[in-house]
Amino acid sequence: MRIGVLTGGGDCPGLNAVIRAVVRTCDQRYGSSVVGFLDGWRGLLEDRRIQLANDDRNDRLLAKGGTILGTARVNPEKLRNGLDQIKQTLEDNGIDVLIPIGGEGTLTAAHWLSEENVPVVGVPKTIDNDIDCTDVTFGHDTALTVATEAIDRLHSTAESHQRVMLVEVMGRHAGWIALNAGIASGAHMTLIPEQPFDVEEVCRLVKQRFVRGDSHFICVVAEGAKPAEGSMRLREGGIDEFGHERFTGVAQQLALEVEKRINKEVRVTVLGHVQRGGTPTAYDRVLATRFGVNAADAAHAGEYGMNGVAARPGDRPRAAGRRGAPAQAGAAVPLRRRRGILRLRVLLCLRALAAGARAQTKIAS
Repeated sequence: MRIGVLTGGGDCPGLNAVIRAVVRTCDQRYGSSVVGFLDGWRGLLEDRRIQLANDDRNDRLLAKGGTILGTARVNPEKLRNGLDQIKQTLEDNGIDVLIPIGGEGTLTAAHWLSEENVPVVGVPKTIDNDIDCTDVTFGHDTALTVATEAIDRLHSTAESHQRVMLVEVMGRHAGWIALNAGIASGAHMTLIPEQPFDVEEVCRLVKQRFVRGDSHFICVVAEGAKPAEGSMRLREGGIDEFGHERFTGVAQQLALEVEKRINKEVRVTVLGHVQRGGTPTAYDRVLATRFGVNAADAAHAGEYGMNGVAARPGDRPRAAGRRGAPAQAGAAVPLRRRRGILRLRVLLCLRALAAGARAQTKIAS
């Protein structure tokens, strides 16, 4: 067989580990060759590709960040109108199965191709951990580790200067990075897209900590967090050409609002793209490898029109939209576009931590 692979959307730690696993598995287990299309779907539209080999260079990909194939975002309308061209490119290159690695947009395009009877096996990818068909995605652990280490460092400087600090992390629609980094780093408050925040509540908690003699306050803010209606007004950034909302810096705007209401300086740190760059953690290397092996196996087993997912050993493949326990083994579900949000029990954990902070205040007083 001849397998095609591409990486679409934003880059993510672990992409190269998936590519490496696909190439190794196809070569060693099945004797198949692998073609990599450059810059995501754009490479398929323009027929730009390289032959991938199971050699020393491929072996060294495991710890390498980014993607050797490059990636790019493509306007969804342009992509949909180019399906015939993509099918022609695949046919001209003798590609038997395409393995696209990506997030919502990439998997949506994969679904379109699958509906056109093109053999496709998807691999979900996002640092936000917000693809609903799988319990966990590679790249998330690395992003979480980077965010947690950054907040740990901010604790020491904030404590030394008795500062209020807001830390903005990635998380467009889901607060997995913000919430988990907040818990892991001992942040005093976390704001996530799933729960609109009240500025007055933020101000109350800031004042509460300093009144009782605490040295500093750190709040983790997901980039997609939004205020409750009537709480404050965020600037609108509109929609970009890829259909994504343009964010206007929620942490910076919140900082100005808090400063105005409590008359205390607030500092902002935006972690930005540092969260998805660099070397993947050991956990992400292993998880990405498993996704790659699973995709190669599925391609040769004829399991087309499916996503690889992470599930507990012994679990049956689940329909998109259902969640189980954290993942170890490979399974598959139909290619669909669904967004995952935080589990109820994690939100309850957040509320319990907030309740604990209020209880400590009452005891201290």
